[in-house]
Amino acid sequence: MKKVLKRCDIYRGNLILVNRDYLLKEETKLPDLEIISDENEMILLEKNANKFLRFVLREIQANDKIVPVSGYRTREEQEKIFKDSKEANGEEFTLKYVAFPDASEHQTGLAIDLGWNVGIIDFIRPSFPHNEVCDSFRKCAKKYGFIERYQSDKEDITHISAEEWHFRYVGYPHSEIIENNHFCLEEYISYLKQYRYRENPFLYCDYEISYLPFIEEIEIELENTQVSGNNVDGFIITRKIK
Repeated sequence: MKKVLKRCDIYRGNLILVNRDYLLKEETKLPDLEIISDENEMILLEKNANKFLRFVLREIQANDKIVPVSGYRTREEQEKIFKDSKEANGEEFTLKYVAFPDASEHQTGLAIDLGWNVGIIDFIRPSFPHNEVCDSFRKCAKKYGFIERYQSDKEDITHISAEEWHFRYVGYPHSEIIENNHFCLEEYISYLKQYRYRENPFLYCDYEISYLPFIEEIEIELENTQVSGNNVDGFIITRKIK
């Protein structure tokens, strides 16, 4: 099976970088969404991200100790959250913890905020400490494609304050590479650009990972291969080789 990669495909996939410099585009497809659980019918997540989130929670036997707080948001919802937080908490707080509309990963359906189910859960900053079941989630999450997206020593790059509760689905093996190298997603997207498609792929376990800049439409073979745009200037090609 083959696929012709077009410019619009740059803005689609698990590895799209969404921040204040690289906003969501109109070409970004609405994700294939699922309800996270019967108990949380208002919280939605992209279909694959939801599947693997369930795998993590099942493996660590989280039961009701971890609860989803916020998943997919429309642009209108993100705009309202930003406005309401600005009015309630002030501009400085809001700029630290709430992304501008179209700069929010929640609009991709690939991000989930989780809370430790103890006491009252804050919607903007739910508690998800580095202990007990929350830490078990962190250790297990990278096996299933999730990364802790915003960390304290990456604030100068992400321009978002540390959010211990915010996890982003990028898919495996990217999650493991990012976590093992203590990259943020911005750093990882940049790091991969040295590994060109069909020239010098990055080898990790049973995978070849490479970057393909968009110059013109190109047809690629999809057997054992996953393609994601980076929402910047090209594609990340991931091929399983064993």
